[in-house]
Amino acid sequence: MGKLDYKAKEQGKHLVKIDPWFASSRTCHVCQHKGDAMPLNVRSWACPACHTQHDRDINAALNIKHQGIVKLKAEGLSVSAHGGLRKPGTSPAAA
Repeated sequence: MGKLDYKAKEQGKHLVKIDPWFASSRTCHVCQHKGDAMPLNVRSWACPACHTQHDRDINAALNIKHQGIVKLKAEGLSVSAHGGLRKPGTSPAAA
């Protein structure tokens, strides 16, 4: 991760590291229900709690995005609706 971290900092970006054991594929991005182990050949599934249908990869991507936003906010950064970063208290035009 050293080179990736270096390149992100060089471009003024933040590298957010997510725990590799985070259950992104089997956690419902709607209600956060975490299902049991899921073999890789299962490409879609329905949440038993809220009945939302999930594509495994899209669901994982949404969960990873959410975790990244949570970590950025924990560092005191604001995340705009379109995903850009702002320092707290600055307007979008000033960022």
